[in-house]
Amino acid sequence: MKRLLAALLATGFFSGAGWAQEGGVWLQVEALPTLSRAETRARAYAGRFEAVSGYALGTGWYGIALGPYDPAEARRLLGELKAAGAIPGDAFVADGAQYRSRFWPVGARGDAPGVARALTAPTATSTEAPAADTAPDAPATDTPDATDTPAAEAPRETLAEARASERALDGTERERLQIALRWAGVYDAGIDGAFGAGTRSAMADWQRQNGYEDTGVLTSTQRAALLGAYDAVLDGLGLAAVTDDQAGIEIVMPTALVARSEAQPPFVPYEASGDEAVRVLLISQPGDTKRLAGLYEILQTLEVVPPEGARGLDARSFVIEGADDNRVTHVEAALIEGAIKGFALVWPANDESRRTRVLSEMTASFKALPGVLERGQVPADEEQSIDLVSGLQIRAPLRERAGVFVDASGTVATAAEAVAGCGDVAIDGQLGATLLMEDAASGLALLRPATPLAPRGVATFQTGVPRIGDKVAVAGFPYGAALSVAATTFGRLADIRGLGGEEDLKRLELNAQPGDAGGPVLDMGGAVLGLLLPGDREAGRVLPSGVALALESDTVLAALDAVGVEGKRTEARLDETVQTVARRAGEMTALVSCWE
Repeated sequence: MKRLLAALLATGFFSGAGWAQEGGVWLQVEALPTLSRAETRARAYAGRFEAVSGYALGTGWYGIALGPYDPAEARRLLGELKAAGAIPGDAFVADGAQYRSRFWPVGARGDAPGVARALTAPTATSTEAPAADTAPDAPATDTPDATDTPAAEAPRETLAEARASERALDGTERERLQIALRWAGVYDAGIDGAFGAGTRSAMADWQRQNGYEDTGVLTSTQRAALLGAYDAVLDGLGLAAVTDDQAGIEIVMPTALVARSEAQPPFVPYEASGDEAVRVLLISQPGDTKRLAGLYEILQTLEVVPPEGARGLDARSFVIEGADDNRVTHVEAALIEGAIKGFALVWPANDESRRTRVLSEMTASFKALPGVLERGQVPADEEQSIDLVSGLQIRAPLRERAGVFVDASGTVATAAEAVAGCGDVAIDGQLGATLLMEDAASGLALLRPATPLAPRGVATFQTGVPRIGDKVAVAGFPYGAALSVAATTFGRLADIRGLGGEEDLKRLELNAQPGDAGGPVLDMGGAVLGLLLPGDREAGRVLPSGVALALESDTVLAALDAVGVEGKRTEARLDETVQTVARRAGEMTALVSCWE
């Protein structure tokens, strides 16, 4: 990168101290909330660029800037460096008015341009590549006097000196360099501390990417820059080992971001303690393979575990990954000496550099200790809820409606309103249903399950003309998934046409709920007369209480024929008991869930 800067310098991007005093500008590349983090990042930039300065911004933040530059040319330099991936995409041109006291280079003195006077513009000493036995390690610094004249450049480490300093590294330090090279994306071999051909090649790649001589041997300054960049993402997280005796787990976690809350078996939650939406859950409970599988299923219903992502279960362990626009969640657990132990990390989306580092530290440090969290260890929560699992909110669908199974493989007819605007649709809890047909005019939709289902009952459609005043039943889910079997509501057939005389509708006298929409309307022989439509199916119109409309069976059968599904038909008129009709209605009615 210094070579790129040298080439730009040669074309006139820096034209001397005059720019600093006559409208010179800076490229502000980062702003950090703490001085320690800002110093670390400034050190990393100084390993790549010649003209790095750091200033307090007067708002509790600290800025890192390159410059000063000619204002007209600075915009060109900004575009060049962004395009090369050398500086962040949100870097910008700053006039320096916001800069206060200067904290970088270390030991530099003098007021910042926003306080008193402008900084002397950096100059390029050479556009040639450094000699083969040297590396361009030392950034230009200011002398510690009030004149701000350039200081003599610090001695540069020769290749022989770099090799000597490298030989002094112990095994842990050598492995850490390989880990940092892997994090930088230039090394993909094993972490063994042996600097063979693969490691040397990675070091050379890193040097080339960062504007250094590609000797394949990192100097002391280069090692500091590499490790500084590697460690900078962890600043302010408070990574430290935590021993939770109640859960029987020891693990490193970001203690500056989370704080322990009350245990709710099988979880010990560490909730966000600040503005960042980070959560850690320790998992601890007695168990076997069956309970492990059950926990695996339950975790995937929780709101903190997005449904999209890789996951897998074997006899001894499981891993769940979930991601959406707001969060990324990783869960892992294993059977260890008769107990299920593990953890979950919930991290804000679009922060992969920190998340992956924290997750790596947590995974590597996880240790199961004696002791296990059992339900009797903590008092029962007085505010219990069916929507909560051990204090964690269950993920909820946008809406839940009813449908009716129309064939033995689980094809479902339901109301079009049930599936409108859904990102995914579930039939009896099975996501991935395919929409075969949706007709807003009639209000009908047909669904095929992701994998064949085996419903307990299948609809038989009544093709004969019913009698006005006959008793009818509607099956649905007025309470959503709170009940495992559809509830049945009885009423009567008020008219064989709709309120406006529509031939494809039937008017009912019964009290239906939104969760009943899409469910079957049955006669007292258990045959399906049609599907219940939502009470607000027409914009701006809501049916009065006690009035409902049903889409007649002939319309449903015609739609089934069109998609190649043969629906059962009957003209028989039977008179079964209320209990028999309710049982048949429950067997053929499906829960249709709409998810984002």
